[in-house]
Amino acid sequence: MHASVGDRIHTHGVTGEGGGHVGEIVEVRGAGDGPPYLVRFPDGSERLVYPGPDTVVEPAHRDG
Repeated sequence: MHASVGDRIHTHGVTGEGGGHVGEIVEVRGAGDGPPYLVRFPDGSERLVYPGPDTVVEPAHRDG
């Protein structure tokens, strides 16, 4: 899995309302744009995320 700052990450786990979370990647800490990712969620909290098999990265729209 690869991601960039500004991408949105969708986790489909068993925790949280509705079983999933959506947040914005604010920092990529792994080699080659890989995990872990520091993610900011709508409530303002930030967590280090190691994506599981049900995680989807939605690329940010970039000009260029």
